[in-house]
Amino acid sequence: MRLPGAMRLVRFRGAGGAEPRLGLEEAAGGSLVDLSAAEPALPRSMRAFLESGQSGLAAARRALESGRHRLPRGTVRLLAPVGDPEKVICVGLNYRDHCLEQDVKIPREPIIFSKFPSAIIGPFDDIVHPQESSVSTPGTPTPPPRPPHGVRPLPAPRLLPQEVDWEVELAAVIGKKGRHIEESSALDHVVGFMVANDVSARDWQMRNGRQWLLGKTFDTFCPLGPALVTKDAVADVHNLSIRCSVNGRLMQDSSTSQLVFRLPKLIAWVSRFVTLVPGDILLTGTPPGVGAFRKPPVFLKRGDEVQCEIEELGTICNKVV
Repeated sequence: MRLPGAMRLVRFRGAGGAEPRLGLEEAAGGSLVDLSAAEPALPRSMRAFLESGQSGLAAARRALESGRHRLPRGTVRLLAPVGDPEKVICVGLNYRDHCLEQDVKIPREPIIFSKFPSAIIGPFDDIVHPQESSVSTPGTPTPPPRPPHGVRPLPAPRLLPQEVDWEVELAAVIGKKGRHIEESSALDHVVGFMVANDVSARDWQMRNGRQWLLGKTFDTFCPLGPALVTKDAVADVHNLSIRCSVNGRLMQDSSTSQLVFRLPKLIAWVSRFVTLVPGDILLTGTPPGVGAFRKPPVFLKRGDEVQCEIEELGTICNKVV
């Protein structure tokens, strides 16, 4: 049953690869309302739509209740609900059970890093296993060509990484601008939630100079979706089951109740340093079961299919190519 005011906002392309449009799911996995057709004055960017505040949300509710401008699900391609955020902010070591699987101490303060928005893809788009993250015979890099006489040779190349991993995460989306936000009012700045996969090249993250940003932000390393579910549609965001499967095998199975730092704390903490604006995305951390800490470790390869699911939010599924 859909609660009053609750919405599942999406972005999509119609037949023929037209420009992205805004829409709403009538129900999870159901047909879509073409919001851009129902309310032509609304912007086509989700970020700009969120910047319009309550007036934009009210227009979307009118379209949902009108019963018009419906599209069959099979005629559209879903895109990332937010495709052009100003910031993608990530939190590390934010599940108690994930800390335990690594045998590390639970952090006293949130560990913050980021991904570039260029890493974002849609809920059913392909994850590209980058050339920089695959080698056919580890340990035997191709030697560089001999330089011309008198030219200093380049240093030997490092081994190309091949440890691409999965991380199902709850993503919160900012709907109201703020700086130095109090914990007591932090959720007033959240418009809703999505499912995310914080795809990670562990060798770049944990070795090769411990490049967390580079290991996390290859193109296609941030699948999002399937919808931006408004917060009034979620009974308790801190008590949702969260899972990830690879090729049908359950790898991660936990609950957002295991979060070390809950959303009010995270929003208040991050807003001490930066101004949060509508469309900003906050990835809140991943539970245990990632490939890097399995014995032996397991990493993604081309042809694998990764499915991430969060209760009440939906499922995203991405093939590795």
